[in-house]
Amino acid sequence: MAKRFSVSEYTDGILAGNRMLLSRAITLVESTLPSDQRLAEQVLDAVLPHTGRSVRVGITGVPGVGKSTFIEALGMHLVAEQGKRLAVLAVDPTSQRSGGSILGDKTRMNQLAAHPHAYIRPSPAGRSLGGVTRSTREAMLLCEAAGHDVIFVETVGVGQSETAVHGMVDFFLLLMLAGAGDELQGIKKGIMEMADAVVITKADGANQIPARRARREYQNALHLFPLAPSGWSPVVATSSALTGAGVPEVWQLLETYRAQTQASGYFQQRRQEQHLHWLHETIRQGLEDQFYARPEVQTHLAAIRQQVLDGRKSAFAAAAELLGMK
Repeated sequence: MAKRFSVSEYTDGILAGNRMLLSRAITLVESTLPSDQRLAEQVLDAVLPHTGRSVRVGITGVPGVGKSTFIEALGMHLVAEQGKRLAVLAVDPTSQRSGGSILGDKTRMNQLAAHPHAYIRPSPAGRSLGGVTRSTREAMLLCEAAGHDVIFVETVGVGQSETAVHGMVDFFLLLMLAGAGDELQGIKKGIMEMADAVVITKADGANQIPARRARREYQNALHLFPLAPSGWSPVVATSSALTGAGVPEVWQLLETYRAQTQASGYFQQRRQEQHLHWLHETIRQGLEDQFYARPEVQTHLAAIRQQVLDGRKSAFAAAAELLGMK
């Protein structure tokens, strides 16, 4: 059995940048065991004064856009050339058999994973929409306390509930492909409205001309959206993780956004709004957990579910019956 550390051991280790204790602490916040959850809450309270100093970046994109390749290229630019400490929280799809993550982003970022100033943490998305787990925000705080200057949150993809990651980061980056086809238009609009920047990836070789054309088209489309509360006009850029072209410019774009929103006061205002959002989200999740943990609900849930499946009871009546149980 793995050694169980005390709150002070976790706290001291995390603040010292101990990767093993950081990983163990993230495992704690991902655990559903009540004893682990209580310990995780104490650790988070202890490190909270040391959080909030990083830049939080959400990264998403259509399947095949090359998120991991782009993240490795941008990440290597940050750790090798900018002197940053980077943490990547790569939320993988979950295996329905084992419950574990199945993409293994760490194995697809070999160079970045080997760098001493980079920390990559794959975690299963579970049943959460958008690929953002309940523990993602807590893991982000732990990484900040461990001294990471930049946090990347890579989501599974688009088309589900990317508002979850949008609600916990400072900058939301959408990766797109040139010539992806009209079948993606339905998901483009909703995600593009949240994006602070759109990057057309794989802009190299024969793809350079289509990428430049796509850049113009997306920039024109973004001009049709209302101006964001931040006062920032989303920018479309091109990049190639293969050649490195455009990668430093993406980081410069993010730095410009941060300077502008910090000067206007929006940066801190958004952080405060996110704290309140996660307060209410945590309450909602806690109430849901408490509801399903009630003995009377566990006793009758299977039978009531079957009645709904058989059409003998409406979902509304079934929910009312379960909620009214004492």
